[in-house]
Amino acid sequence: SDGQTITVVKDMGLVTQVFDERRLAPLQGHLAIGHNRYSTTGSSTWRNAQPVYRSVGDAGFALGHNGNLTNTAELAERLGMLPGMLDDPNGPLDSTTDSALVAELIAAEYTADPRSDGRDLEFALEKVLPHLLGGFSFVLMDDAHLIGARDPHGFWPLVLGRIEGGWVLASETAALDIVGAHFVRDIEPGELIVINANGMHERRFAEPEPKLCLFESVYFARP
Repeated sequence: SDGQTITVVKDMGLVTQVFDERRLAPLQGHLAIGHNRYSTTGSSTWRNAQPVYRSVGDAGFALGHNGNLTNTAELAERLGMLPGMLDDPNGPLDSTTDSALVAELIAAEYTADPRSDGRDLEFALEKVLPHLLGGFSFVLMDDAHLIGARDPHGFWPLVLGRIEGGWVLASETAALDIVGAHFVRDIEPGELIVINANGMHERRFAEPEPKLCLFESVYFARP
């Protein structure tokens, strides 16, 4: 985001195949998210690549998601969707993932009149996140805010880092090392982090119920 327009670039393949200097050069701005996906819910196809983008409000928002939701059928019903429509390639969503379903739920919570403080995405998220079951960590952005959220169990990791001139959210501390950021802390289970030009604030959308996912603990382990 350059403060007014969100530009989305995504494709299939390794990061080094998708992003080269030619593709990176036009991406001017002060705010960005990125995602490297392996198939969990939804097949490995271009339409399931992330970030998921929705045009709503002044500039829309983009979402990156790690995790798996366990109540997708109930969530689809909240949108008035028929059972099984999430996996329908000809359905109304641009993806067959639970991530796209969450994006639709968030977009549905935007009000007709934009908020004067620009916190539309934050307040839409506060209405949606308590209804999500399973494990997840999200990074989201609109034209002026970077937001991170972690499920109440803390199954999927999410960390906060500090870099010269700004903040970084990442799924693991190794990513902070690569960009020259230093580790500040883990995002707590059930916590929502909001970052903008004025700084950062945090709030809880659910009471923490920490539980260990052995697979994720080993997968993200570091010496």
